[in-house]
Amino acid sequence: MNGRALVTGGAGFIGSHLSGRLMDEGWDVLVVDDLSVGHLDNLAEARARGRIKFHQLDILDEEFGKAVEHFAPDVLFHLAAQTSVVRSVADPLFDAGVNILGTINLLEAARRVGVERVLFASTGGAIYGEHVKLPAKESYARRPAAPYGISKKVVEDYLRFYEATHGIDYVALGLSNVYGPRQDPYGEAGVVAIFTRLMLDKKRPVIYGDGQQTRDYVFVDDVVDAFIRAAGIGGGRFLNIGTGRETTVNRLFGAIAEEVGFRELPVFADPRPGELARSVLDPSAALHALHWQPWTSLEKGLALTVEWFRRSR
Repeated sequence: MNGRALVTGGAGFIGSHLSGRLMDEGWDVLVVDDLSVGHLDNLAEARARGRIKFHQLDILDEEFGKAVEHFAPDVLFHLAAQTSVVRSVADPLFDAGVNILGTINLLEAARRVGVERVLFASTGGAIYGEHVKLPAKESYARRPAAPYGISKKVVEDYLRFYEATHGIDYVALGLSNVYGPRQDPYGEAGVVAIFTRLMLDKKRPVIYGDGQQTRDYVFVDDVVDAFIRAAGIGGGRFLNIGTGRETTVNRLFGAIAEEVGFRELPVFADPRPGELARSVLDPSAALHALHWQPWTSLEKGLALTVEWFRRSR
């Protein structure tokens, strides 16, 4: 499937990889990003290979709706978001404004222009909350422990409403911890990027908690593949996108340190509010629905990531 694709947050980490893949597959691509987190440099490779349209806009702006109507996309990939769990706890109003009201503005524009399908980047880690049997399945009740997960859960309700009322098909992809080239190493999220940058700079990374907390790390190219597959299938569903494998932060630290050649120990600090002790997803539904699976091993993904950070220094 190809056609006209609009990517919100398309100059960000995942969005830039997705935008490049869409262009390579023959889509006419418009990227919308306010550049508060994303960078135009992330699109440099894709723009060198072909033509990608770009508008610097906030998804809450009235002008964003006009841009959607003017471009008239067939499919809308919605990745623009407030993505920090810690910030959502500190400022839930900001989190809800971007993630909920911004999405409503997007869906209203999609309704006016007759968008066929919306692909939504949700969260697979923060949406289930604590005390669930792991790996988490889509059938589990979702009781997010922080405003970030709550806002993503609320958006899914709006997606169902717009599907039932206005016929806009959707797929919400519950992403586990995505990592890879271009991830921001200076923010609060993205532990792989943060650890890699610090180790390459010969600085000791900070581990919040005892390092035994676990996450499900999935490589960015595999995530992009899931978005592309979902765009051609749809079905009004929520699908976990992860590896089904738990990795402790301590093990992750050791694996990156080995790849970098870093010999020092981490600094340990108090746990941060709102963060889960354990998180891992069951991706079997995505295998059934999308014929998708995570192709990239953690070892290979970390090697590719470290190599990219070395080149970009």
